[in-house]
Amino acid sequence: MIRIFNHYLHRQTLVQVFFDLGLIIVAIFSVVLSQGDGAGQVIPFAASHGLSLAGCMFVINSASGLYQHAHNRSLTESCARALLALLIGLPLAYGIFSLVPTNASHRDLLILAAMGAVAAVMVHRVYAAHPIGQARTRTKILIFGSGAAALSVGNTLRASDPHAQVVGYFPGPNEDRSEVPRGEVIESRGSLTETALHLGVDEIVVALSERRGGSMPLRQLLDCKLYGIKVVDIATHFEKTLAQIKISHVNAGWLVFGDGFNQGAFRSAVKRLFDIVFSSAILIVSAPIMLLTALVVKLESKGPVFYRQERVGQNGAVFDVVKFRSMRTDAEKDGKPVWATKNDDRVTKVGRFIRKVRIDELPQLINVLKGEMSLVGPRPERAFFVDELVAKIPYYAVRHSVKPGVTGWAQVRYEYGSTIEDSVEKLQYDLYYVKNHTLFLDLLILLETVAVVLTGKGAR
Repeated sequence: MIRIFNHYLHRQTLVQVFFDLGLIIVAIFSVVLSQGDGAGQVIPFAASHGLSLAGCMFVINSASGLYQHAHNRSLTESCARALLALLIGLPLAYGIFSLVPTNASHRDLLILAAMGAVAAVMVHRVYAAHPIGQARTRTKILIFGSGAAALSVGNTLRASDPHAQVVGYFPGPNEDRSEVPRGEVIESRGSLTETALHLGVDEIVVALSERRGGSMPLRQLLDCKLYGIKVVDIATHFEKTLAQIKISHVNAGWLVFGDGFNQGAFRSAVKRLFDIVFSSAILIVSAPIMLLTALVVKLESKGPVFYRQERVGQNGAVFDVVKFRSMRTDAEKDGKPVWATKNDDRVTKVGRFIRKVRIDELPQLINVLKGEMSLVGPRPERAFFVDELVAKIPYYAVRHSVKPGVTGWAQVRYEYGSTIEDSVEKLQYDLYYVKNHTLFLDLLILLETVAVVLTGKGAR
């Protein structure tokens, strides 16, 4: 894993991104340089157009979810995503290189090279997601511990990280009860350091269930680190592997003394400028869609077009969120707040569609312009539920240290949920965002939001 602007990314993901961008640039320049004497005049234009196409394809592939790990995605789904990206990328390549100032034959060659490179990138995206007979470079990880926490780490790695190889579990000195399969317990070859070096381990995850005096061999762990082996605690492991802050494995000290949670005036000013510019642009572009939505909502059922509801914002401030009405007007006729569920029968036919493609959220851009919300942040919750969740879930109030968002890290990473348990899962993503949020992460979330809308997946 590599940390870029506070966000963890797989090294292989970055390699794939640069390979795809390089493929486009190499294809363009191969055609230009084959033109002989006329190449010098075309190079500056080909370079700028090639970089523009490469940048656009990065955005398209990211928005299509083609750079996300595909371990739970079928080959058919990957092909469908690649086809969608191809249908957008081919006309884009044609349009961009139609503008290159050169003779017709050279321009036609450049257009063919650009379109061919786009097609090659799509084939590579599918192949990289579902390699056949391809050896993956895998990180060897030793888990220090053999209890329930260690088992949780091992299961998480196998389920979520195809680039990780769990070499086994090294029991702690005071762990009386093992929860891991006996065949995966590593036979000691001396000290922890000697065992890790013998196995060629790249990383050690400390997941001890018992930390009484003598359980943590700090000198041995330091020696491992001095030999170039990464050593991380269980909370950091989940943070970088799942992009979550697991509240079952963190304490206040880890949150206080660790890095992150940097708000600051400059960060707030940049985020506010970003919100104003992008929300204004989205409002202008989506104005026809919003007008049509208002019309069909009004025609389908009696009641107001917009739905206003009190939500809790930054620092506990209460504000009225604005959405297109997607439920019947008597959705809460007894006056008691009710969790919205995945297949809620209170949702109208039009409401079901606009909720699926997130059109109902567009009026919240007004809340963004007013400064009550941000484009990206934890979703705002109703005060009734906030009081309940704060009382039952540790650190829940931390999510109110930033402005709530129209979309958020939990919304693009977790399926729809309407229980206390679901709120815990989403909180763990929200805590990761609050701890590590940057403009870079905001842009990634916006791109993943597009992928969620296109596929109809994700939480509300």
